[in-house]
Amino acid sequence: MIFRSLGTVVLLLGGLTAPTAAAEKATCDYYVSPTGGDRADGSAQRPWKSVEQARDQLREKKKHQKCDIVVNVKTGDYVVDKTITFTEADSGENGHKITYRSADGPGKARLLGAKPLTGWQKYNDTIYKTKVDRGFYTLFEDGKRATTARYPNRTSHDLWSPYLFSVLPEAEYQAVHNWLFFDPKDIPKEWDADFDKNAQMVVWSGGSWSWFTDTVPLGGADFRKNFFTLNNDARFSLVNSRSGSRYFLQNTLRFLDQPGEYYFDFANSEVYYWPKGSIDKVMAPTVKTIISLAGSSPDRRVQNLAFDGLQLQYSDFVDWYRYGWNAPGDSGYEHKYPIYDRQIEMPRNRFGMITVTNSRDIDLTRLHLSDSGYTGVFLLFANERVKVSDSLLDNLGGDGIKVEGGYPGEGDISGHHTITNNYISHVGELVPGDAAGIELMSTGNNTVSNIVVKHSARYGISLEVRPEIKNEDNYARNNKFSYIRLEETGLDSGDMGAFYTYGVHNVEPHPIDNYVSQMVIGDVINDPAGQMPDSGTRGVHMDAGGCGFAISNVEVGKVSDDKYQAYKCNEVTNANWVDGFDTSKMEYDKIGVTSAFPYPIPS
Repeated sequence: MIFRSLGTVVLLLGGLTAPTAAAEKATCDYYVSPTGGDRADGSAQRPWKSVEQARDQLREKKKHQKCDIVVNVKTGDYVVDKTITFTEADSGENGHKITYRSADGPGKARLLGAKPLTGWQKYNDTIYKTKVDRGFYTLFEDGKRATTARYPNRTSHDLWSPYLFSVLPEAEYQAVHNWLFFDPKDIPKEWDADFDKNAQMVVWSGGSWSWFTDTVPLGGADFRKNFFTLNNDARFSLVNSRSGSRYFLQNTLRFLDQPGEYYFDFANSEVYYWPKGSIDKVMAPTVKTIISLAGSSPDRRVQNLAFDGLQLQYSDFVDWYRYGWNAPGDSGYEHKYPIYDRQIEMPRNRFGMITVTNSRDIDLTRLHLSDSGYTGVFLLFANERVKVSDSLLDNLGGDGIKVEGGYPGEGDISGHHTITNNYISHVGELVPGDAAGIELMSTGNNTVSNIVVKHSARYGISLEVRPEIKNEDNYARNNKFSYIRLEETGLDSGDMGAFYTYGVHNVEPHPIDNYVSQMVIGDVINDPAGQMPDSGTRGVHMDAGGCGFAISNVEVGKVSDDKYQAYKCNEVTNANWVDGFDTSKMEYDKIGVTSAFPYPIPS
């Protein structure tokens, strides 16, 4: 350990200056290196070999903490085979912080939630296969996400189209959630002979409603009556009066017909892959969450921890995904508002590359999160004063940053977060439904500023509760959004807004208690190949209960519906959907990330 004082004693002509109170605060330094050892002491000369080892050693050393502790993680790759968990036992104590930082600059120390796949053998002229010792649900080659072999083939590496459409053979099947009827012209009959039990479906359930996507294993196919059986119910029925549901099939060997696609034979623990480049650069996930910050209860929180400058790359997805339960009360627990069961992630899906719960005063700064299986940063339930700043999040399976405050009317347990100076790009790669760069649920007193969200299937930023919630039980209050740029949103969904709210202020009167200012929204236009059956795209959509907002200095580009859709319950000044828009009041030079942003802007 190195102990250093932050205050420098200066010799003057008249003697020694007295250090200020701030200058007397000291820092204790420890070190981690890929070349570290099991018996090291954490010094610069004898560094520890992993973040986990540093955490474990510090539990004893910090019992009488008298300085801010900095763990300097040296340049290199650190493979994470098991989630690195920090509990209240790892908190900074006595008013001091513990910081794990990339010692040589942002992005230099990398925590990798994946390992190379080896043992490849030629399956045919273009495809390789190998045995694996674990299951996983996404794959990467040379730092890029591979595509699960699918039908029909995607037309672009960063879009989700094209799709097939379900059909309705008879009216009695309109409410069905687990049978998808297909047009026989879409599905070749020869597939009947050897239906692959590893097959999955990704579907925008609900017919024309393009709100949520389900990823569901298939239990079988009936080629006489032309339907697939889903192993789990989809969120909505699979056809409505306006349209069938958009869907594609995936994870069947017969679909593996182009570079960058893979097939996982789960029954035989074999992976097949057609590489774009070198087969030696294929990485498979080891964990769904790389870092977990989890106090044991709201009364025993993990706190006073910081993570600075680290890069986190690669994490896993799940075998089956659906957003929320299908009916009120389906969670099996009593709640004041059982309807919120439909608005909240099921427990199996409450995870991110970084997952935080039961915390206070956590700083996540200058991070680079990429290639996540699902959400980048997930703040779940009881969290207070979490800061996410100066960070790059890209190529995300789900949301970029998600804050879930819990069930309304049961305690205001999440808020006072700061989300600032972050660049978030390519969200919803595996879960395009409901994808958002930033999603705030049942949480208040948050500051969201200097944000760029670029390339999203659905939202840029959303703030949501439920329309059934009474005002006194609704915690989404005093949120402030400013200096924000949203680009390339709504690429694969309809009935949406780049900035979206839902169920935030449901009962009159609607006092102003949420604020939006200095926001530029680029064109919100669907990918034409997505064959969107839903209503159009919007810049700002204040959906049911989207009331009580002061909206000022907002500019929206081209949309296919309205630039602004809302009830008459908000205050709007100087927006370009209102006559008299004054561009001189727009602070364009301050919108988006600032000059202090530590990473190159993605091309």
